[in-house]
Amino acid sequence: MTPRRRRLALVLAILAGVAIAGGLTLRALRANVMFFFDPSQVVAGEAPLDQRFRLGGMVEKGSVHRAPGSMEVSFVVTDFRHELPVRYNGVLPDLFREGQGVVAHGRIGSNGIFVADEVLAKHDEKYMPPEVARALKKEAATAAGAAGAARTGS
Repeated sequence: MTPRRRRLALVLAILAGVAIAGGLTLRALRANVMFFFDPSQVVAGEAPLDQRFRLGGMVEKGSVHRAPGSMEVSFVVTDFRHELPVRYNGVLPDLFREGQGVVAHGRIGSNGIFVADEVLAKHDEKYMPPEVARALKKEAATAAGAAGAARTGS
């Protein structure tokens, strides 16, 4: 083999290695991406049924129920437009309570209940996950627009 062909083979081998490494990296990143959805988006069918995702909103007052003798908890997450039942088996954060913001990681079960494997609660009175804050702000603007249209009779 001539020196030119050896160099060409080396360059092609390096390019193939870089392409394989890039492909494996993209595949690993895609497997670890978890998207955020609010209850309205989940009810509308925008959330993936076969993948884990993050569900965020407020814990509806009066909806927290604990199973006696176990660590299983069920509650309802709302964005003030739609509600979604959540089931979690584990220790809840100390700051978890009704009427507070929450983000749950998990997937939708076959019965339509969100099965969480991790629950995160806000850490002080001013903090809210950015996705939850945007979703609630968007819902408030939509509700205000609908109320204004109702008052004017449009």
